[in-house]
Amino acid sequence: MKRLLLAVTASTLTCGAAQTAAEPPYVDDRSDAGALIRSFYSAINRHEYTRAWSYFGESKPTEDFKQFMDGFKDTEEVRANIGEPGSEGAAGSVYYSVPVAILARQKDGSQKVFAGCYTVRLANPEIQAEPPFVGMHIEKGDLKPSDKPLEQALPASCGDGPPPPPRDAAMEQAKAAFRATHAAQCSSLAADQPDDAIKPEDYTITYHDSQSGADGPERTARLIRFFCTAGAYNQIHAYYLADDARGLRELHFATPELDIHYEGNNPEGKVESVNVIGFRDENALINSSYDPDAHTITSNGKWRAKGDASSNGIWLFRNGDFSLVQYDVDASYDGVVNPETVLDYNTAP
Repeated sequence: MKRLLLAVTASTLTCGAAQTAAEPPYVDDRSDAGALIRSFYSAINRHEYTRAWSYFGESKPTEDFKQFMDGFKDTEEVRANIGEPGSEGAAGSVYYSVPVAILARQKDGSQKVFAGCYTVRLANPEIQAEPPFVGMHIEKGDLKPSDKPLEQALPASCGDGPPPPPRDAAMEQAKAAFRATHAAQCSSLAADQPDDAIKPEDYTITYHDSQSGADGPERTARLIRFFCTAGAYNQIHAYYLADDARGLRELHFATPELDIHYEGNNPEGKVESVNVIGFRDENALINSSYDPDAHTITSNGKWRAKGDASSNGIWLFRNGDFSLVQYDVDASYDGVVNPETVLDYNTAP
């Protein structure tokens, strides 16, 4: 007897957790003001203080380098939330105002939130005729303690900078919920990952509630899909659904619990039976995608790289939610893709 899907899911998410615990990634990018600030905190998290110091121009943040290093001696990790930079030109340079909020976790486990703005300068490369070339650099930073959580501490704008883009409240709420729920499992939420590492995909679903009938008002729901982590042959995604009636919620997917019997109790042998003995809910799916035409979310959990053993689900959107309508299982490790349907509400009886 085997309950394989749970094991596959757990092992894949464990892989993501291991990646989260690994050394913070090296980020060194001066292509725009936000990337520069992200690179600065990459250096801080990797304890590469010489590199962090180098992102400043002639105006340094402290009197000397030792004082700069000592300022981070008790810091274990910094998580940065970087807003949309504003810009203005002046005397051959472009100045950027970058809203930033950070959560600094200390070595003793305490946490502090700071918020404010960085000023970044780019001297026009076209008029720099002789070396040394001066690249985009930080002119100054002004961050102060905040009593708000990181997700709410980011300043709307800096000084006289341009107004921020319109807030997408549902997306912000979904990102905050995803981070709060999945930070321990998802490599996309590791420290120093860029803001787009979680790769949200956004879909609008229009439908008629069956209780209102075809002539009833058209309703809308919003489906948001987040990348969590990837193993050797499986990717994990989490989903959130928002509508006017129930607001934002994380989707949990009904998933059959399987009782699989092999001839001679040999998992490599012939499959004698695959039985559904119950259901559980999963808050993440393996190798999943949303089909906006069919209004379905599908998953394909490979049990090994060949893909000859797997479990595949289909969840159909109806009446404002997703329901499991089909589940196929290929429990044989025979090199052939030949799944059998163990649950089918997709066809008429």
